[in-house]
Amino acid sequence: MKTILGIDIGNRGAIAVLTDAGELLSVHDMPCLEDGPKGRRAVNAPLLASITYASHASLAYVEHVAARPGEGPTGAFAFGRARGVVEGVLAACGLPIAFLAPSTWKRAVGIPPGKDGAKDAARSEAIRRWPGHAEMFARVKDDGRAEAALIAAAGLARKGGAP
Repeated sequence: MKTILGIDIGNRGAIAVLTDAGELLSVHDMPCLEDGPKGRRAVNAPLLASITYASHASLAYVEHVAARPGEGPTGAFAFGRARGVVEGVLAACGLPIAFLAPSTWKRAVGIPPGKDGAKDAARSEAIRRWPGHAEMFARVKDDGRAEAALIAAAGLARKGGAP
């Protein structure tokens, strides 16, 4: 059995560990500490590496992110830094990365395009797919967990694996 990662980048993101058959094994909130500039939350590379190594994953599906319209320079830099840390840690762990644009992975798992209600739609779809793990997606702030799991599921579907 091979495992894969699904990663929703960002300080409020998450890492999901799935089998190559689409079974959800675990979900981890993005490991962040308030040690960034001016005490801002930042992804912690050693903690992320620990999760990555423990997963024994053979591939990571990562949300392809870019600066968002209307976002200020501080937020854009923080988001870019998070992507750099994730990409660097995965590379250092020797893990191949496949990037999926938000529109691509959402379409693959049946989430409607657009932002309105997308977070709740992701939580709802994750609960539908993995009802035995519903508690992982129960809270409003668990949208990053749901998205990470669905990114992995979308990657598997695109590769011809489990939907």
